[in-house]
Amino acid sequence: QVQLVESGGGLVQAGGSLRLSCAASGDTFSMYAMGWFRQAPGKEREFVAAISRSGGRTYYSDSVKGRFTFSRDNAKKTVYLQMNSLKPEDTAVYYCAAERVYNRESYKVTAAEYDYWGQGTQVTVSS
Repeated sequence: QVQLVESGGGLVQAGGSLRLSCAASGDTFSMYAMGWFRQAPGKEREFVAAISRSGGRTYYSDSVKGRFTFSRDNAKKTVYLQMNSLKPEDTAVYYCAAERVYNRESYKVTAAEYDYWGQGTQVTVSS
């Protein structure tokens, strides 16, 4: 099992930047593909980004592609979501997720594929 704790959320003006972090503990972190999801009030949880175990492959939703960057530091057992050019529609609770995989280059893009979740961190973008 792995435990996940997100941090870095907050209030930012449109056009600004934030960097979210997700620190893992427990199982061997490098065995897990990681993902970020978000959920706005009254909406379903949606996929934001995914990264492979090695960090060599990433995948983004169309809504954040070119603005967000997902990275990981396996030595620090931490993943990061750098969010630039933020828009009011990015306002949501952001969740980190983990799934143990055997293929170093695979990643997951649906919430149902992830077994482990953090508690979430609020991101609010004002216009």
